[in-house]
Amino acid sequence: MEYAVCAVPMWRSKRVLLVTAAVTACGAALLAWHAAPGALPAHWLSTRGWSPGLAFAVLMLGLACEYVDSSLGMGYGTTLTPLLLLLGFEPLSVVPAVLCSELLTGVSAVLMHQRDGNVDLRGDREARGAALTLSVLSTAGAVAAVVCAVRVSKAVLGNAIAVIIIAMGVITLATVRRRIAYRRWLMVLFGGAAAFNKGLSGGGYGPLVTAGQVVSGLAPRKAVAITSLAEAFTCLVSVIAYVMLGTHVDVVLAVFLCAGALMSVPLATMTVRRMPESGMRAVVGIVTCGLGALALYKAL
Repeated sequence: MEYAVCAVPMWRSKRVLLVTAAVTACGAALLAWHAAPGALPAHWLSTRGWSPGLAFAVLMLGLACEYVDSSLGMGYGTTLTPLLLLLGFEPLSVVPAVLCSELLTGVSAVLMHQRDGNVDLRGDREARGAALTLSVLSTAGAVAAVVCAVRVSKAVLGNAIAVIIIAMGVITLATVRRRIAYRRWLMVLFGGAAAFNKGLSGGGYGPLVTAGQVVSGLAPRKAVAITSLAEAFTCLVSVIAYVMLGTHVDVVLAVFLCAGALMSVPLATMTVRRMPESGMRAVVGIVTCGLGALALYKAL
């Protein structure tokens, strides 16, 4: 069965065909919106500043960014947020909407990773323990970040985190063909730093946690799946905090982001399943180094 699945070219799989059909259906719906702008849903969206072109752009951004995130465990918020700002959305609208979409797609990605065999959270105690540890650290890191926000220079912290991310990317590349023994204390260290950084600056969680797990000895497939679960938990805590503080959530933006992002999840988990472990370690290392260099460039 495994051989039969892997023997089918990826572009001919049912998932690719279903996602293509979903994107086509969305495109057809947006064309209908353009052709009949006076229809009730189209008119309601138009009065809120939305156009068919903008809606399609948000859908495709959500799809592309989530594909990278669910495949490599990093890059969704880091890439998507500045692109949405360039499209003219307000920061206070972008952040809660991105968090809502990350929450939904994170849970979906974990379920698909479990189904595809990339991780076994029910039978693998190591993976389950790592997921639980990182989820708890997410909350603790957010609380610690709030306490220290007025005492720690964000610029200094940003530089330090960027250097750590680059270092872990280099280590990941240097150990592509080596089997590393699992060291939980190292994962706790990197997980705590990632959670603290996300709570303080709002980003940089994926590269730090995913590469940190790989450096700690977890297989890349497990690391990507566990990161999806831990980040979903982090987003849940953040969304609850936003709601309790009375922050307005742009529901329309969140819906379009979720629709686009959810379409990419089945493709992403299938990519993880079919990529050789050494190749995946190399890609994780390269992307981690790139995101770390970008973070360092922004911080300087």
